[in-house]
Amino acid sequence: MKNNEIRELATQDLVERLEGAVAQLHQMKLNHAITPLENPMQIRMVRKDIARMKTELRQRELNKK
Repeated sequence: MKNNEIRELATQDLVERLEGAVAQLHQMKLNHAITPLENPMQIRMVRKDIARMKTELRQRELNKK
């Protein structure tokens, strides 16, 4: 997910996507521990997406005040 796409989302949508991405990351890690993923770089990409979403939420929180 690109930064532009993240900025365009409403805050509630962003929170929902963040929760989904965290759940997806946990599931991917579990699956990777049992049988290696075909592309383990997916874990890194999901982790970076989570970081981007958290950063955008924090920026919105700071801009409100």
